[in-house]
Amino acid sequence: MATTNPTKKRVAILLDQKFEDCEFQIPYKALQQAGADVTVLGSRMNEKYEGKQKQVSIKPDGTVTEARPEEFDAVVIPGGMAPDTLRNNPNAVKFVQRAMQLGKLIAAVCHGPQMLIEGDLLKGKNATGFVSIHKDMINAGANYMDEPLVVDGNLITSRQPGDLAIFTTAILTRLGLGIPEQALPDETDATAQWWQLAQAWGGNSKREIADALNTALTGERYARKAFELYAEKTSDAPLRSLLYEMIENKQNHIQMLEQRLKDLDASESISASAADIYASLQDWLHSSDDMAILRRTLGDIQTGVVDSYNLRKQYTDPTSTALFTEIEADLAQYEQRLAKLYHARIGAQSAQPAMPTTSAAVTG
Repeated sequence: MATTNPTKKRVAILLDQKFEDCEFQIPYKALQQAGADVTVLGSRMNEKYEGKQKQVSIKPDGTVTEARPEEFDAVVIPGGMAPDTLRNNPNAVKFVQRAMQLGKLIAAVCHGPQMLIEGDLLKGKNATGFVSIHKDMINAGANYMDEPLVVDGNLITSRQPGDLAIFTTAILTRLGLGIPEQALPDETDATAQWWQLAQAWGGNSKREIADALNTALTGERYARKAFELYAEKTSDAPLRSLLYEMIENKQNHIQMLEQRLKDLDASESISASAADIYASLQDWLHSSDDMAILRRTLGDIQTGVVDSYNLRKQYTDPTSTALFTEIEADLAQYEQRLAKLYHARIGAQSAQPAMPTTSAAVTG
């Protein structure tokens, strides 16, 4: 293992293949900048671990088998697919269990709490993690909280890349560390420019965040125009009413995304500016078949749900991530309402009496 300086804070970061790149890189860089002695631990010494996004690859300094939790002040567990692999390594699980028993700082983000689940370390704990494992955490005894940062004693947890700057600041603060010539915001400060801090530690640039916002803006403007045309063509009154409601919701999303771009002093993309024009040129938008319109509306909403979900889990700006999350939640509830309407229409069609046949075989 790498030689350590006994006067420094010692931090272990646990990795395996397909870790989430930014969830490793941001705490790693921040801790190094703060003067901590950081040791990367894996399952096997002679293996190079590659991030899920293929942006980061690193060889471990040691393994969880040879390392002793007593040597460290904190243990950081990034997410991605790595925790699900590490949880199958009994040495890794024992390492985290022992560190928790010793009162060491344990910090897990996104899917990182899977290690805590495996070690039976969440019973009675306030904690958070990525949305897809929240039921697993609850079943493991945690009081799951959908918050950017949850601290319970020596346990620190966060949900996703958008929380990383806050998560990392909480780690530094509790270790008594700071960044030279840089004041760290209070971890509860919702007005702080967290994206800038994340960027300084290897997170997304302003341009990358603006590109994501423009992607969402393009989709929302396109859908708004499509829904306006659907509402003009359909004779289905309940569907038309729902379309008008969704158009208003889309307008709210558009205003929020436009404002975030302005706050970042970023420009709209050409595709975002022309999205409604492009939508109006699509021939299929002018169909008057009510079931076809209903199906297209449902398909558009489903596309928006998936796109928003993918955006919310990628970027290290908590403000933009919150916008993507809100859009996803809105679209998901409209998807359910549209599906209910669709099933009602299908049921009504099925209940209609069959038309009498006029074939020669029957009429004789």
